Amino acid sequence: MANTRDMKKLEEVRLGRVGDRPYWVMFISIFIRAIHQVGAAVFLASFLLKDIITIPPLYLIIVFVSGAVLMLTEGLRHRQLLRELSGMGTIFKLVILGLAYHGWVPAMFAALFAFVLASIFSHAPKSIRHRLLF
Repeated sequence: MANTRDMKKLEEVRLGRVGDRPYWVMFISIFIRAIHQVGAAVFLASFLLKDIITIPPLYLIIVFVSGAVLMLTEGLRHRQLLRELSGMGTIFKLVILGLAYHGWVPAMFAALFAFVLASIFSHAPKSIRHRLLF
């Protein structure tokens, strides 16, 4: 049987490498995350309230640009982001939205599922969110 210290070492090995990130980058990423959430809310509303609202092109640009910047700032800190659950969740979310865009899955369901998926991955504990998948 492994003791607690060995189990803790095993747990640490499963998390992706973490690099230093200046505080100013962290503060910018918090601000950008807030902008991204506003854009994502309008994006989701355009699918859920299809008869009432259409997404203005500016919000679509806000969602994609802020999402790319968030991935960049997370990648500065979490060097193996695309191997972690968080990064793979983002890739999966983009695939789901791409399938919806091309009409291969119902758009309203896919947008709602991607939004819920993003919320789960962004609010999961660090030990889960940054766990290496491969």
